[in-house]
Amino acid sequence: MNFPENLLYSKDHEWVRIEGDVAYVGITDFAQHELGDIVYVDINTVGKSVSQHDVFGTVEAVKTVSDLFAPISGTVSEFNSDLEGSPELVNSDPYGKGWMIKVTGFNSDETKDLMNVDAYKALVGA
Repeated sequence: MNFPENLLYSKDHEWVRIEGDVAYVGITDFAQHELGDIVYVDINTVGKSVSQHDVFGTVEAVKTVSDLFAPISGTVSEFNSDLEGSPELVNSDPYGKGWMIKVTGFNSDETKDLMNVDAYKALVGA
């Protein structure tokens, strides 16, 4: 399983990569593995403000549907439109082409509530 060191992680298995004033968000390799084959990603919060821990969308796998929780507060500025036609990118490249949303205007103080790679690995028993 892949655990990039440059990301921050939530207890709900989302990751955050901050690039300047944009935070990229997706689900972890652990989460996609637990869900199985992803068949649909539903994000209906583009242009809306979300608070930390709010549901910002859902991800549908062959056997289940799971809520996606915002790891930080901010405005959902973009959905990865590549996932509309290729939701399986979440399975094949969860930290790259399988990113889900971009968040702007985020509260950087909330990043202290997120885990580094070692804490996340301990959470999932890796």
